[in-house]
Amino acid sequence: MNKSVEKRASRNTWLLGSSSFLNDVGGDMIAPILPFYIISLGGGGVSIGLISGLREGLSNLFKVFGGWISDFTGKRKIFVFIGYFFSFIFKFLIGLANSWQQLIFFVSFERFGKFRDPPRDVIISESKERRGRNFGIIQMLDTLGSIFGTILVLLLFVKLGLNFKNLIFIAATLSFFSLIPIFFVKEPKSKKSKKSLFYGLKHMPKKLKFLIMIISIFSIANFGLYMFLLIIAQKMTDNFVFPFVFYTVFNLIFALFVVYFGRLSDRIGRKKVLLLGYFFFILVSLGFIFMKSILHLFLLFSAYGLVYAITHANHKAFVLDLSKEMKGTSIGFFYTITGLSNVLGGLIAGLLWEKSQSIMFAFIFFISLISFLLLVFFKEK
Repeated sequence: MNKSVEKRASRNTWLLGSSSFLNDVGGDMIAPILPFYIISLGGGGVSIGLISGLREGLSNLFKVFGGWISDFTGKRKIFVFIGYFFSFIFKFLIGLANSWQQLIFFVSFERFGKFRDPPRDVIISESKERRGRNFGIIQMLDTLGSIFGTILVLLLFVKLGLNFKNLIFIAATLSFFSLIPIFFVKEPKSKKSKKSLFYGLKHMPKKLKFLIMIISIFSIANFGLYMFLLIIAQKMTDNFVFPFVFYTVFNLIFALFVVYFGRLSDRIGRKKVLLLGYFFFILVSLGFIFMKSILHLFLLFSAYGLVYAITHANHKAFVLDLSKEMKGTSIGFFYTITGLSNVLGGLIAGLLWEKSQSIMFAFIFFISLISFLLLVFFKEK
């Protein structure tokens, strides 16, 4: 590939990663306190599961439109900017919620700003040889923002005793700065596609559709499980510090290994790396069924961070590997379908949680096993 293209792709990756880092400082000041904020507003297991699934998934329902309109206009950067601005506004509104029902509405629309992801991902995917590595860098910076945000909210919550609403307002203010690096992104030229959204979906390669189906099944199990793990950590210790520490370690492991597994998939292929991640998730979900102590939970929570590092960025790189024309539409469709799976998985998990946490984890184990077996039979070429 042309060296100037590689240079531009690398520069854009770091700039967009910086925006992701700054936005996630604010976003992950909110994430670890969200389950407790839900409880403070009168919510329970079902509402936690529903909001968890919605936070991870509902935003993805709109990403197919973000991807398609960026294909249709041939513009990517402007939609990335609008998406970050939208998230910044709704973070403030989350702090104004007076009931968990209102919280569902504001959380859902805050994540609507994630329609920026498909046009952003197309900009990042310009480099074919380093696609896995570049997605790994984005995910690493995103996760480092999560770590910084979690540590910051821990200090503000424990040391200064700020309440949930004030913490959320501070998080929203910090997210504003994510808009600045986008101005310096050099958008690669893209051909306008005047074809309809329906045409783009209909003419996606069959192999790509099958891959997205497999990932969506995996996403039913991997729906945003960490919210329930934070609740378990708090109940086991009767202390709010442990959930923050566990969440920080989870994100640290994610950040440390995600670039490595991105580069590994560039060398040996996406399928081999994803099979490793899926198999590891089977073992982790099985461990959750039988865990007995806070140490077991800590080790499993840490291992769950490694699952994210192996799978999260490589899912997107694999989808774009198999995309032909209308790449924005293809990656947007991937987000939408997996988003629906997240919502479904979160809702089912919340209902099972009300019965027994062991039953919930058994469900996750069963679904992860199915997705692994389907990926085994997927033909990469």
